[in-house]
Amino acid sequence: MPDFLEFFAGGGMARAGLGANWNCRFANDFDARKCASYRANWGADDLSEADVGALQPTDIKAPRVNLAWASFPCQDLSLAGARAGLGGARSGSFYPFWRLIEQLAREGRAPDLIVLENVKGALTSHGGADFAALCACLGRAGYAFGAMIVDAVLFTPQSRPRLFVIGVRENLPLPKGVAAIDPSAWHPAAVRQGHAALPPSLQRAFIWWSMPEPAPRTARLADILEDDSDVLWRSAAETDDLLALMNETNRQRLTAARIAAEGGARIVGCVYRRTRREGDGMRRQRAEARFDGLAGCLRTPSGGSSRQFILVVEKQRVRSRLITARETARLMGLPDSYILPQNYNDAYHLTGDGLAVPVVRHIAQHILEPILAHQAQPAEAAE
Repeated sequence: MPDFLEFFAGGGMARAGLGANWNCRFANDFDARKCASYRANWGADDLSEADVGALQPTDIKAPRVNLAWASFPCQDLSLAGARAGLGGARSGSFYPFWRLIEQLAREGRAPDLIVLENVKGALTSHGGADFAALCACLGRAGYAFGAMIVDAVLFTPQSRPRLFVIGVRENLPLPKGVAAIDPSAWHPAAVRQGHAALPPSLQRAFIWWSMPEPAPRTARLADILEDDSDVLWRSAAETDDLLALMNETNRQRLTAARIAAEGGARIVGCVYRRTRREGDGMRRQRAEARFDGLAGCLRTPSGGSSRQFILVVEKQRVRSRLITARETARLMGLPDSYILPQNYNDAYHLTGDGLAVPVVRHIAQHILEPILAHQAQPAEAAE
């Protein structure tokens, strides 16, 4: 059973995705409310509630682990945020984490694998300098590495593309199938441009990770909603106020949904309220809707957006409500058995900052676990 460390653990969604065949030896987060959720679902034995900068190698008791997973804060790298980059107050916590990894390496405890997860804006933050800095850290520590974009929409009805930078100790052989000679659909233009901008030494260490596409997703937004009787609907006046914030493009989408519902269909969509700068230079709050069977990317207010609303159109009637905490958890691929905070804002913050669980599982199944299994083969054959 491979061992792992989970940094910036939140509610333990990397742990949920890795699954029961992985053994957590240490988890860390500084947010007390997220740590409470972690304990509620996974127990307290492995969790350290502390700022990552305060951690010491002695806090990690495992002799050596197979994987260190770090979903460091994205607010300073997000396209919706202030874009302060790795020097920002939140995303800058990467460097204290990395110093800890370097200390473990000096003690002979370097993890076999490292996964860094963040928003895709990390590829272009500061003109690509932040991505190059991440790669340089891995390269100096003796890791070969590669980057890929995986969108949760392949698994759940939520548009949520995320960057995964996966490093492997350069002396570990790779099994067939986990790496390719050329980039693929997992490497869109931003990844290829990020690679092209790296210095030659880092380009030589770059791996074009490869994994199969998952089976086509069948679930739509309507499929993850709670029963109408179990949720709180907003008043007709509140719904009208929300719809009044739509610009012409979004009003046309709503009109198309109303037309589709005339035949008796129940059309489900979602809407965000966002502040946009318009043609006259003024910033106005707008309601932006979609009716394509998907939720928008769950974001927290600190990530630059508002809470998401559900819209239901039946005949000519339009109803609205906040998306529920359980529905956000389902969009992240969490089972209904996962214990959420009772406070709505705490639950939304937990899921909005979290990892899509089936994405973690897919990466583990097709990249991480094959590498570790291949590493173990010679020893097993020698017995």
